[in-house]
Amino acid sequence: MTDRLWDIFFDIHSGLPRQGPGDDESTRRALAACDGLPDGPAICDIGCGPGMQTLALAEALSDAGIVAVDFHQPYLDDLAERAQRAGCAERIELCCADMADLPFDAARFDLIWSEGAAYVIGVDAALDAWRPLLRSRACLAFTELVWLTSDPPDEAAAFFAEEYPAMRGADAVAAGVEAKGYEMLGRFTLPDAAWWKHYYTPLAARLLELEKKYAGDAEALGMIATSEREIEIRRRFGNSYGYEFLVARKAS
Repeated sequence: MTDRLWDIFFDIHSGLPRQGPGDDESTRRALAACDGLPDGPAICDIGCGPGMQTLALAEALSDAGIVAVDFHQPYLDDLAERAQRAGCAERIELCCADMADLPFDAARFDLIWSEGAAYVIGVDAALDAWRPLLRSRACLAFTELVWLTSDPPDEAAAFFAEEYPAMRGADAVAAGVEAKGYEMLGRFTLPDAAWWKHYYTPLAARLLELEKKYAGDAEALGMIATSEREIEIRRRFGNSYGYEFLVARKAS
């Protein structure tokens, strides 16, 4: 995207609790599947956004040290304020970096976490790029947009063919994880409520505000319309696709 389109994108998504579907209950459920974490685990939350899940991890693992990574500094600034209010800022290190080229030593982390962000570089590329950062038998947990049916409605299929052509079925994603040298520990589909409370409901309100702000700006209004269309697709066809939470361990 051009710099201006990125500016509009970040304007659309600014001030939201999350940058994608999810909730604290799902974060904790996935964390419970991370078998064998040591005391005081070193965690990297990649594509953390404003950090709702980062804080959930910090609360659940009070002895953990977390590195929160995002390439958009304002998200990290939001996370810093939230962490300060939550009383865990001293355990969260902020890192503004590209998830495809992270500035960390090999075998640094006991757990890599990424909710709704691996798609940015592609799940297969992320699995390759992040595996060297994990210690032996360390864990990886991430969410990915997947088809839940082999025959999705034509309208939903057409929308995602344009917006996310790499989208696969949940079983195919899990098989891809194992093919990249990981052992699956568990997986589940996010509940429908995890799409709405902290993401689509506040996003819809934000879009109404921005329609007024960008009145007459065809480029911005086009991006706003795409986001509104995405929400409508979810309302109508949500049973055919979802976010899958996948938890795996680096194989020996």
